[in-house]
This record gives sequence, structure tokens and C-alpha cells, in this order.
Amino acid sequence: MEFETRAIHVGQEPDEQTGAVMPPIYATSTFAQIRPGETRGYDYTRSGNPNFTRLGQTLASLEGGAYATVFGNGMAAITAVLSTLSSGDVVLAEENVYGCTFRIFAQVFEKFGLRVRYVDFADPEQFGVIAEERPALVWLESPTNPMLKILDIAAISQEAAKVGAPVLVDNTFASPFFQRPLELGATLSLSSTTKYVNGHSDCLGGVVVTNDAAWQDKMVFAQKAVGLNPSPFDTWLVQRGVKTLALRMRQHHANALAIAERLEVAASVKWVRHPFLASHPHVEVAKKQMTGGSGIVTLELDADLDATTAFVSGLSIFALAESLGGIESLIDFDPFEPDDCRVHQDVLAAGKIGVEAGAEHAHGEGLLGRRWLDRVPHGTVLEARGQAAQSSAALVRARLRSPHRQVRQPGLLRGRGAPSELTAASSFLVFSIASWIASWIASWIASWIAASSSRSRCYRTRFAAPSSMS
Repeated sequence: MEFETRAIHVGQEPDEQTGAVMPPIYATSTFAQIRPGETRGYDYTRSGNPNFTRLGQTLASLEGGAYATVFGNGMAAITAVLSTLSSGDVVLAEENVYGCTFRIFAQVFEKFGLRVRYVDFADPEQFGVIAEERPALVWLESPTNPMLKILDIAAISQEAAKVGAPVLVDNTFASPFFQRPLELGATLSLSSTTKYVNGHSDCLGGVVVTNDAAWQDKMVFAQKAVGLNPSPFDTWLVQRGVKTLALRMRQHHANALAIAERLEVAASVKWVRHPFLASHPHVEVAKKQMTGGSGIVTLELDADLDATTAFVSGLSIFALAESLGGIESLIDFDPFEPDDCRVHQDVLAAGKIGVEAGAEHAHGEGLLGRRWLDRVPHGTVLEARGQAAQSSAALVRARLRSPHRQVRQPGLLRGRGAPSELTAASSFLVFSIASWIASWIASWIASWIAASSSRSRCYRTRFAAPSSMS
């Protein structure tokens, strides 16, 4: 069964009791027992719920795994894995892990004796540290958040297998549609299902998928004992969202790659990254283990803090917001990110901007439409000259709203700029009002003439009738 078919049907069979094609939400905290200790498979929702079971079956199938445990959010899934470790255990972690993963390592689990060593796993020469440390767990992300490093999951997993070290891959940025870590040799594939798997920015969720029965038992225990379960409603939403995962991911990839290619030739951009962009330093690894580059673009503008802040704060299609993976496009720039969410300052770019390409239309008023960058700080105003929209991609028409349009800095606009949208909008408004007034006057005159003609005809009729009768 193909991916798209499994996303719609596995774990989503019609309800056995009623035949409902869409399985119901089991909004209950507890379940009636047949007799003491004898259940129908469920006793308390923290320990399990039919919605959890169904979603777990779907995600296990999509990741190519035998088991899946769902959690309340991505951090709950991370907590479940880390809760299995003991004081003194060593975790070898990719240096550019998600900031909140770093925070939970540093501020929660290290005080209980967990040791974490950060490694640049994009460098094969660093793989030897696995044999040196013999870690309890190797923690990877690929692509990484936010720098989009691509790690060779298969090669790292082979090295870890030599010393019996399990490998976890945070697969959130790729999704199981583009990358399946278990098939590359990883022990655990973890995702925040809040993101691409659900795809609609309307709930939270997390999942850990594995082929190892012992790890599955640990995850089920953590879900129950640590209280990391999701809600039945959220799992139902994820179950609904995942049906369109394949369709959405194709569009995310197409949109993001188109944005990256446009930005790469902009004088205002220092650098830009997308896993499938030809200039990406790890593009060959990406194309070896991924079927698409997903929907994230990371870049740095040739601009100071004020200009960059004004730029990202004034976009009309991209919302300035955290998170990613929804069908709507987002942009994120946080130069004030707290230090507790950072690993190594030299790993991150001070002016990085994260762009998450949604599934809007690409042309016209979309991301690749005319003047899609009306104003780029210290850069060139670009015009889209691409092919006609063959896909329903939408990148951004990055229109700056007032008052940011009033910003004037040396070099802010180089080359031929587009006319101010504020001026265009004002002109359109004046033209619209004038057209309406002219139309109203013409309509009034026509009505007056018609009324006058009608009165004249009535007058003639009224006085002519007696004359004809005589």
C-alpha cells in the first residue's frame, strides 16, 4: 500500500459498532470494566484511549515502524525518551539540536546526573567519538533546527551499532513523507506532530516510533507514569491532518525551494539554506536519504537589526510567528532568544531568519507574484519572472505595511524599486470613489429622464383619451 493510501486508511477503518466512516472522538477519562481488573482494552485515558491507538497505528505505518506511542507534544515525547536514562549515562547530541531540547538537557536532566556531549555530526571525522564514549543514546536531528544541517543517518547509525548505542532522530523538519529514519538504521524516530504531521496549526502532539519492543514498553510506561499523554481530541485532529500529509509536503517542498532559489540571487541576502538547494553544503547527503527537502528556508540578510526587524514585522502573507508545518506560511526572527535555548553561539547565525513555506498559491498575489519583495533591507527589489504557476504554491508577497514603509536608510533600496503600496492603495481608493460618484450621478440622471418621460406619457394619455372617445 502506498504512503498516501496508508495515511488515509491505516488506523482509520470505519467504527466497528456504528460503521462511522470517520472514527469518533473518545472524549472520556475512564472506561467501564466488565468485572474488577477485566477491561475491554482500556481503563483510564492517561493509560490509553482508542484515539491514541488509531493514531499510533497510522504513524507507525508511515514511519516504517512496528510501534508508535503518541504524546501531548513534541517535548513530552523528548521527555519520555530521556526519562528512560539513568544518572551517569552519556548522550552524544548533534550540536545544532532544537533549542528546547538543549534546554531540557541542560536545565532538567543534567541536574539528575545525565551527561550530554555535543558533537558536529555533519563531520564524518567526528563519528569516532561514538566508540570513544560508548553512549547510552545518540541524539540526532536532520535537518537540524534552525541551520538545516543534514546528517548522514545511515553512516552514524552504523557507527553506533558497533558499540550497541541506540540512535534517535528528531524527524520533525522532514516528516515521514520525505525521510524515514528507521529505514536508515535509527532505533527511534521522534516527531512533534504539532508540525507537518498535523499540518493545520490547531493542536499539539508528539510521537516516538520504533521497531524495538523493549523501547516501545518504555514509551508506554513513560506515557502513563509521567503523565505525557495527549488529549483524545488532539489525536483526532492529528489523525485528520495526516490524511493530507503527502499532498501538503510536496507543496511545502516546491514553495520552499522556489523561495530559496529567489533569495539566493538577492543582493540583500548573505546566505540562504534549503536541503535541496544546490549550494547547500550537505545537498548530496540530503538527496541520498530524503525524497524532498521539506518546507523550511533559513537565511541571513545583509541588514542591521532595526532594518531586519522592520522587514519581518511587515510581511502581508507570512505571519511573524513561532512553529512551523502548518499550511499557512510563517516567518520567524528572534534575535532576543534566551541563552538557555542555545547550544553554541558560534553554531548559530546572529541574524538568521527562518521561513516556513505554506501551501498558498505561488503567483499573482502569492509569494512569487510581482513585487513579491517590495522592500528588502539593504538589498535589491526583486520581480518574479518565473514560469506560470503550474502548482498551487504560494511563497510570499512581502509587502511592508505602514509605518515601516516610511523607513529610510542608506542602501535600503538599490536598483529599480516597486511603487509604494500605500500610494497605490490610496490611488485605487480615490479612483474607486470617483468612479462610484460618476456612476451614481449617471444613474440619477437616467432615473430623472425616465421619470420625466413617464410623467409626460401619463399626461398625454390622461388628456387624449376623452378626445379619442369623442
